[in-house]
Amino acid sequence: MLGLSKKGNTGVSLVLSSGGARGLAHIGVIEELLTRDFCINSVVGSSMGALVAGLYASGGLENFKNWAVGLSKLEMLSLVDFTLTSRGIIKGEKVFNQMQKLGLIPDINIEDLPIPFAAVAVDIINGKEVVFRSGSLLKAIRASIAIPSVFTPVAHEDGLLIDGGVLSPLPLQHATRSKHDLLVAVDVNSFTPYGKPIARIRRRMEQVDKPKLLKKWDAFNRQHKQPMSGKATQKGVGYLQLLTRSSLLMQAKLTQYAVGESTPDILVPISKDVSTAYEFYRANELIGFGRQRCAEVLDGKGL
Repeated sequence: MLGLSKKGNTGVSLVLSSGGARGLAHIGVIEELLTRDFCINSVVGSSMGALVAGLYASGGLENFKNWAVGLSKLEMLSLVDFTLTSRGIIKGEKVFNQMQKLGLIPDINIEDLPIPFAAVAVDIINGKEVVFRSGSLLKAIRASIAIPSVFTPVAHEDGLLIDGGVLSPLPLQHATRSKHDLLVAVDVNSFTPYGKPIARIRRRMEQVDKPKLLKKWDAFNRQHKQPMSGKATQKGVGYLQLLTRSSLLMQAKLTQYAVGESTPDILVPISKDVSTAYEFYRANELIGFGRQRCAEVLDGKGL
C-alpha cells in the first residue's frame, strides 16, 4: 500500500515536518494520498519528516510501518538509551541502530532513488542549513534526525550536523516541483486545537518485569508531557518543560514564516498535543490520526 505510486490523477510534491513521534502521522497522510489516487512525485523532510520521506522514496515505508506498529511499549522503551539525569535527557542511538540492523533504512545513494528526495539538516558550527540531494541516504537521514541532546551530531566536511527542524521544521523552500504538481505540506507541530483524544489501541503488554525501565520512562514523561497541553505556571516550568515550549514556539514561528514564503496548495495541520515527541509506541493510533486529518483536509477542499 505504501509503495511508490507511478499512476495518479494529480501529482504531489510532498513536504514533511519535524516532530519526533508525531511524525508517524506522516505515514497516515501518505496512505490517504495514495488511496485517493494522488501520485507523489517528490518528497522532502526535516528530522522525522526526513526519515518518513526517505523510507517512502526508497520503497521501505511499508516495512517500517509494520515494524513500528508491532512494537509494544516495553519493546519500544528497550530501544531507548535512558541516561536520565537531573536534566532529564535521553539518548536515541539504539533505535536508529536497530532500524539499520533490520534493513529498514536501505544503504543507497539519494541520486539512485526513483523519485527526488531531500533531507534538511543544520550545520551547528557554521550556522547554516545543509540540504542533502545526493550521497548516502543513511547519512542524510541520520544527520536530519540528530535532535540536540538526544542524538549525537554528524560530522560533515568542516561542520557538525544536527536536526533540520532547528532552522527548517517545514522545509517548503526545498521542495522539488514539476509544473502541475500540488505542493502538499504536513505540519505535526501545529498549535491547532486538539479536542477529543484519540481512541487508544489496547494491546496486551508482555509479562516482563522491567520496573526500572518503566519508572524511568514515567519520570521522563511526567517532565516532558506536562507542557504539551494546558497552561504552565511561572513556578511550574522545569528544564524539560522550558526546552519543549521553547522548541515548539520556535518551530511554530519558523513554520509560519515558511508557509508565508512558499504557501502550500494543501496544508495538513496536526496538533502538537496528539503526543509527545517520544511516544513512538503509539504508532498505530498516530498513523491513523494522520490519515484522518488528511482526509478531513482533502474532503474540505473537495479532493
